[in-house]
Amino acid sequence: MTTTISDYKARYELKELELNALLEITQAINNNLPEESLYKIYNFTLRANLNIDKMALFVFDEIWDCKSHFGGNEDIEQEKLSDGILQCEKITRIDPDVHGEAFACYDIVIPIAHKTHNLAFVFVSGRKINASSYINTNFVHALSNIIIVAIENKKLARRQLEQERFRKELEIAGNLQSYLFPKVLPDTEYLTIKAFYQPHHSIGGDYYDFIPINEHQFFICIADVSGKGIPAAMLMSNFQASLRTLARKTTLLQDIVGELNYHILSNAKGHHFITVFLGMYDFHRKRFKYINSGHNPPLFIVDNQEEPVFLDKGSTVLGAFNELPFMEIGVFENIDRFMLLAYTDGITEAQNAAEEEYGVERLTSILTGVKNQPLANISQNIIDDLNKFRGPEPIRDDLTLLLCKLNNTGIDPLKPFL
Repeated sequence: MTTTISDYKARYELKELELNALLEITQAINNNLPEESLYKIYNFTLRANLNIDKMALFVFDEIWDCKSHFGGNEDIEQEKLSDGILQCEKITRIDPDVHGEAFACYDIVIPIAHKTHNLAFVFVSGRKINASSYINTNFVHALSNIIIVAIENKKLARRQLEQERFRKELEIAGNLQSYLFPKVLPDTEYLTIKAFYQPHHSIGGDYYDFIPINEHQFFICIADVSGKGIPAAMLMSNFQASLRTLARKTTLLQDIVGELNYHILSNAKGHHFITVFLGMYDFHRKRFKYINSGHNPPLFIVDNQEEPVFLDKGSTVLGAFNELPFMEIGVFENIDRFMLLAYTDGITEAQNAAEEEYGVERLTSILTGVKNQPLANISQNIIDDLNKFRGPEPIRDDLTLLLCKLNNTGIDPLKPFL
């Protein structure tokens, strides 16, 4: 068969169209057009410039989705890709028995892959000329690959931006949470308070505080919000602000806890709740009062007694009910010395490889054995024993310890903290 000048001219024009199409696509990518615009340009290029009368482009975007099509099956967007299509690794002629009747109107399927993963499938059919059709599959493959890779890069960049934004949000929330904790804790012969805090993630839902009221009274608090992450940090921030505001207005524990319950319920709308232990000591009256709102009962040792007392009197969790169904204030009168160990459930519910929990009994045993040591040593002994118990098992919750040791000698020790 003799090749005529007209044939050469037609081939030249086709190559020129293909080159122009590549240049147009490249320019669109360089101009950072959105994904929808790239799909439209791709559709127009194949529809107008090449020997193609039917096309459907399926792209994996969490699910396989038809992003562009013309001619062919009008309902192609509702079709699902068969296993026969998903297993295609090279340009393949459509077989309705293998690839499905919905794709029978197309001649070939062209997989677009990255390494071993298919990113897209292009279904095309060429215009019929003398009962045959011709498609430059190499060009369609190259054009499709350029578009799909560009869109994948856009998705990657978007995910990176989202991750960076989320990281920034976590950083802000972490900084916000760091402001919740007291910067200075007492460490004198009259009053010593030590804390250990290790969040499960970069931000956690535990909180502790020391709030001096005047020269002879102070509050001590530990709390745990349900849930983790930014919402928990924001709720705990609101809780801290409310607690410190209320502590300046009244020393009545029942009033403080009632107001805290109202604020938490108003802000969290029942989606989160907070367990709280709040105690107050008066150096003049030698009285310790507390209320436990659904929190793990702290261990309380008075005047070097052998066994600790569990501080479990109080109410239910805050933020679950419009009004607390019950409330009881715990009171210890005429005490000059005590030691308090408060903690969150991340300590006692930590598990080892056998899924055993650390438990209150182990915590009590450790405290009883080292109660006469400095608080920093007691805290370290507990954490060392906990880490030895859980071994390589990761922590599954925030870990918080709050220890307080008091020795009342008739001197007002709180002046430096007011």
